[in-house]
Amino acid sequence: MFYRSLVASACTLGVLGAAATYKIAPAHVQAALLHKEAPDIPIRKSLLVEQSDMKVELLPALTDNYMYLLIDEESKEAAIIDPVEPVKVVEAIRKHGVRLTTVLTTHHHWDHAGGNEKMVRLVPGLTVYGGDDRVDALTKKVKHSNTFKVGSLTVKCLFTPCHTTGHICYLVTKDNSTEPPAVFTGDTLFVAGCGKFFEGTAEQMYRALIDVLGRLPPETRVYCGHEYTVNNLKFARNVEPDNEVIKKKLAWAKEKVSNGEPTIPSTVAEEFKFNPFMRVKEKSVQEHAGQNDPVETMRSLRKEKDGFRVPKD
Repeated sequence: MFYRSLVASACTLGVLGAAATYKIAPAHVQAALLHKEAPDIPIRKSLLVEQSDMKVELLPALTDNYMYLLIDEESKEAAIIDPVEPVKVVEAIRKHGVRLTTVLTTHHHWDHAGGNEKMVRLVPGLTVYGGDDRVDALTKKVKHSNTFKVGSLTVKCLFTPCHTTGHICYLVTKDNSTEPPAVFTGDTLFVAGCGKFFEGTAEQMYRALIDVLGRLPPETRVYCGHEYTVNNLKFARNVEPDNEVIKKKLAWAKEKVSNGEPTIPSTVAEEFKFNPFMRVKEKSVQEHAGQNDPVETMRSLRKEKDGFRVPKD
């Protein structure tokens, strides 16, 4: 209850999602207000995921956030997803020798949109996409199924309200490509978890995870907003203690994080194997939740996760 009061107070005072954030409270204080799901991790390394049609560089930010530099290999045009630390972004675009044209904002929270205004000052002329008028420096408001181009890549907007009422995920594909699509899920879908229901309902998160993201091609690579994987998998293990996939994924994730390496991306197919919030139709998950309806299972799991004490092992 104290945590919820802190969040409510912060929103009332305008701490969350405003450009003035940097003057009101330091990043670590704001992170404590919004997110309580990340383990202590060492110095974090970037990661470059290369395909012939696109590159995605994972850029660690703040304590446990990720920004993503999306590069169209054909045109060398680039987009940045949730650039909360704009100087790092500028360094990355210089390193790759690409032309940054686009900002893709998943939602208005300060740790995703709070760098937008500085970003557009550093790189004038950027188009800033988002699904919420609360997104800083917004120039193009989008809705579900809107599409646009970043070079030769097609970006499709997926409306996934719940964590916030204006949350957008971005699906990136290329015509005639045989390689996996990419989806940038912000704080809707995490590896083995989902975002808190700050502004929405279990029904909305069910639609977002199962009816929208869950229907993407199974090989779609999932790039989420935070490094929460270890703690999420510990909760998943609590839900399904006999799930061997969860046990193996947790051991793998612990090793990655201990080396400062990202546990991202996963795939849509993988999430259905170890993410309890994607497995709400499974009998084992419903039995744990004491429910027989997927939406009620979703509601019960999120309530349990919000109060979950993460074990050290």
